[in-house]
Amino acid sequence: MNKGLFITFEGNDGSGKTTISKNIYEKLKKMGYPVIYTREPGGIDIAEQIRHIILDPANTAMDGRCEALLYAASRRQHLVEKVLPALEKKQIVLCDRFLDSSLAYQGVARGIGVDEVYGINEFAIEGCMPDATIYLDVSLEVGLARVASRGNLDRMDQESMDFHQAVAKGYAIVREKFAQRMHVVNADQEVEKVLADTLKVLEEIVQPYV
Repeated sequence: MNKGLFITFEGNDGSGKTTISKNIYEKLKKMGYPVIYTREPGGIDIAEQIRHIILDPANTAMDGRCEALLYAASRRQHLVEKVLPALEKKQIVLCDRFLDSSLAYQGVARGIGVDEVYGINEFAIEGCMPDATIYLDVSLEVGLARVASRGNLDRMDQESMDFHQAVAKGYAIVREKFAQRMHVVNADQEVEKVLADTLKVLEEIVQPYV
């Protein structure tokens, strides 16, 4: 590869981001691509500790701006400790969530503002944006049914229907704002079909860089 590739996975809760991104990682690895998998918030020790604070259902008093700042802090450490070193090695980085999640969840659903949350994260990421984003497009009914079926809900999972509807509206804004890097996959389908469609998109993204 001539350069590293930073590819993120986004979508409402229950869209299958984790399942699909992990499966895609395994498939690309078997195909011989220099690929790593990671996630946000988390991916490295410090960021995983912040993840626990953010998602702990007991932390109901957390202010929206505090939440946004914690996500940005986790993102910064994860970026400098894991993502950037991998890109410097010309690897493909597959990341379950990144900046777009903050814009949708905190910027829109928490009512902070997309530009305000983007500003916080500009400081954190110093211009490091994804080369491409796989957006797994799931209907709220299907997504929330999947979330409910897995049990053990975290603090974000337990939010109201109004909140999740606002997240979906937020993602619509984000998809328009960054349309040039967005690749939309229908995630209402059975997992095997979503995986096949996603792999097809990923091969098209990766091929020019091989």
